Amino acid sequence: MVYYLVDIWNAIVNVFSSITLVDILDMVLLAIILYFVIKLIKETRAEQLIKGIAFFAVALFLLNQFELKVMSVISDTFFNVGIIMFIVMFQPELRRALEKVGRTKMVKPISLFETADIDETGCVSAINQIALACEKLSRTATGALIVIERQTKLGEQIETGTIIRAVPSEELFRNIFFPNTPLHDGAVIIRDNLIYAAGCFLPKPQKEELINKELGSRHRAAIGMSEVSDAIVIIVSEETGIISIAENGVLERGFDRDKLTVYLRNKLLPEPSEQRKKERQARKAKKKGAGK
Repeated sequence: MVYYLVDIWNAIVNVFSSITLVDILDMVLLAIILYFVIKLIKETRAEQLIKGIAFFAVALFLLNQFELKVMSVISDTFFNVGIIMFIVMFQPELRRALEKVGRTKMVKPISLFETADIDETGCVSAINQIALACEKLSRTATGALIVIERQTKLGEQIETGTIIRAVPSEELFRNIFFPNTPLHDGAVIIRDNLIYAAGCFLPKPQKEELINKELGSRHRAAIGMSEVSDAIVIIVSEETGIISIAENGVLERGFDRDKLTVYLRNKLLPEPSEQRKKERQARKAKKKGAGK
């Protein structure tokens, strides 16, 4: 028994002594890849597919041990076309993963399709009109869905709607979302500080079964859009008038005009210039003076 334990210990020592720095790096990279794969498929339809494929693969492997000719051919075919089958079945998940990689800070600086510098004046005006429109739509509990495009282009969604290319205004938003008008049921997409298209259809969320049953189709569409892009999606509920924002698959509720304005400015405007810093400090000083 003692010799057996010594042999096991020596085998373990030999394994660890043969590990090099390259082997450690290899294991760390593998662990990171597995972590992100598990995180990507967790609580999605892909999780059930993975379980089914794993069960089928294990069953074929075990049956193959009995040297059954037909099962051997089937298992060989299964494993030979496994990569192609994997790509076909997990195309939505692979696409979503690649889109997330493309939106990371490491990839942005080498983008081949950089847009022009941000028009701060136009952006501020658009934000103010969006916030004002949402406030008035909220008061009348008029449903609205506004998508603000950022780095991820939303051409697929724009094609489903009607091109407008209009300067944002509170009156125009209210006309678009007025009940029973032709475009009120779809989403408005903001591009380059313009109302670019209206009546657009948005994708379904990946984890629809996990979303609160109280949320309607607008909220679900907003979550779905935010899952597959870096867009900011604003929702006004037609049941309660509550203003919500969906971003990166997460829904945040309970916005008012001021809170919405601050949120959009922080997300859409570049780092404050010296002039904007001075203006902000002046406004804060004015508020303090008024409070006294």
